[in-house]
Amino acid sequence: MSWFTRKDKGIQTPTEFKRDSPDGLWYQCPSCKKALHTREHRLFAFTCSSCNYHEKIGSQEYFELLFDQSRYTEIDPMMSSGDPLNFTDTKKYTDRVKATEDKTGLKDAVRAAYGEMNGLPITIAAMDFSFIGGSMGSVVGEKISRAIDHSLKTKTPFLMISRSGGARMMEAGFSLMQMAKTSARLALLAEAKIPYISLLTDPTTGGVTASFAMLGDFNIAEPGALIGFAGPRVIKETIGKDLPKGFQSADFVLDHGFLDFIVDRKEMKDKLSALLEMLK
Repeated sequence: MSWFTRKDKGIQTPTEFKRDSPDGLWYQCPSCKKALHTREHRLFAFTCSSCNYHEKIGSQEYFELLFDQSRYTEIDPMMSSGDPLNFTDTKKYTDRVKATEDKTGLKDAVRAAYGEMNGLPITIAAMDFSFIGGSMGSVVGEKISRAIDHSLKTKTPFLMISRSGGARMMEAGFSLMQMAKTSARLALLAEAKIPYISLLTDPTTGGVTASFAMLGDFNIAEPGALIGFAGPRVIKETIGKDLPKGFQSADFVLDHGFLDFIVDRKEMKDKLSALLEMLK
């Protein structure tokens, strides 16, 4: 016999006395569905402690993870896009940029900064997918170029963190010109024998993959990242064949020689600094 018996059926607690968990207190892994406390999730560098799923994060999180004491100096933080073509689709390009700025708090799809990583001076440019799909427009190309110029001037290693859907269609040819522009700057970095590490995260596609993302002295990726030029669906429809299992995943790209190694985000800072120490 149960020592406790509910007198009335159903929950009698009035709505005004119910207590819900505050929003943002818990994180549910989209891969294994395990619920984690957000503090634990952040402690594990935004990866799942159960299945190691790497959550998509932005430039701010990467800067906090990689720069010592999260201290850094941002390069040209207020640079924003113009509208060279007076482009309009479902809305004006200027209105789309303004709405995205208000929503994300970002000025464009990349941020660049310099500081120290485990005591080593470094310049980092990191892309934000939340800004129009991380698309590469003229501001993205210019900010990456200026970050490379800072590396050249200070003779410090350059780390590029890519996460992009490719070129920004609203800027058409101006966007495609950034592929050549950034690649030419990286050639100057190579001539100066200054290390360039390219980190490819999920997803890295289109013109970004076809230019600076694949030009590193070391090309590395996070586990599970999608890496390619055109998307799997487009390729499948073009060639009319089923694609291999895991096609365009980081492991697949590594096996086919386009990556040097895959690095867990929790180990990223130590692995990168160890690599740069060897390149001194």
